[in-house]
Amino acid sequence: MKAAVVNVLGQAPQYLEFGEPVAGEGEAVVDMLAAGLHPIVKSLASGQHYSSKGVVPFVAGVDGVGRLEGGRLAYCLAARPPYGTMAERTVVSPGKCIPLPEDLDPVQAAAIANPGMSAWLSLKSQAGLVAGEAVLINGATGVAGQLAVQVARYLGARKVIATGRNHEALTALGVDATIVLTDPDDAVSEAFTAQVRDGGIDVIIDYLWGKPTELLLGALAKGFRPEGSRRIRLVEVGESAGKTIALPGSVLRSMDLNLCGSGFGSVPLEEIMSAIPTLFSLAADGHLKVDVESVPLAEVEEAWGRVEKGKRIVFSI
Repeated sequence: MKAAVVNVLGQAPQYLEFGEPVAGEGEAVVDMLAAGLHPIVKSLASGQHYSSKGVVPFVAGVDGVGRLEGGRLAYCLAARPPYGTMAERTVVSPGKCIPLPEDLDPVQAAAIANPGMSAWLSLKSQAGLVAGEAVLINGATGVAGQLAVQVARYLGARKVIATGRNHEALTALGVDATIVLTDPDDAVSEAFTAQVRDGGIDVIIDYLWGKPTELLLGALAKGFRPEGSRRIRLVEVGESAGKTIALPGSVLRSMDLNLCGSGFGSVPLEEIMSAIPTLFSLAADGHLKVDVESVPLAEVEEAWGRVEKGKRIVFSI
């Protein structure tokens, strides 16, 4: 069969022949239709993800939509290594396959499931967002950030603040306030401080980390009140602006900050799987949507290095 095969860590997969998957006990072979090129897929293929085993060759892809025996369409997650979802066929546990709503496009489902899980679990499970609270999405112009804005609105956020580098893309989100991160650090810090003073921030979903998060935490520390402060929940999801931050102890002492992560390892797989039907229902009803660039799997090597600009690449198979 044809598949996106990783032979060298850190290099783009190649469209090559790969051995046919054979189902073992309690497994099923799935005819794949669509698989999303998510950041985690690239991270695993580079060997840099914390869950990477570093053993090659393997087929890229962590999830996707396929056809089960009998013709039913399903979203499938966690194929058995060395098989991935960017292949004509893969092998999975049926318990990790979720039927698609009849009115949900398979390509849209493949695009939305992974970043949608990130947004939903970060806001609902990890942060425990309550209707009426203020949310800041740090890095809101990417696909996951866009979905986080949509989820925050659906969950009843009183105010949504979005940060990003692209002023036009931020404006298009239709949020209550925007902060452009290409401005000088002093201006970014002042913009964060203004939001802290204008009603405060309850929840932060952080796709960036690095310098923007340092500036944000510094602004939150300036909101110190000796009579007590609100509890702020910061959920770290991505690190596109930097892998580390400088975090002075005084920042932590100046506020009631709950800092946690959201991703595979910090959230049980069972909880991830249980969230997907909700996401698909919201997507089918029009509450969640992402822009998609559909690319034939045969073009995986060329498409692999493209920079995501608000659209999720989905390989059609």
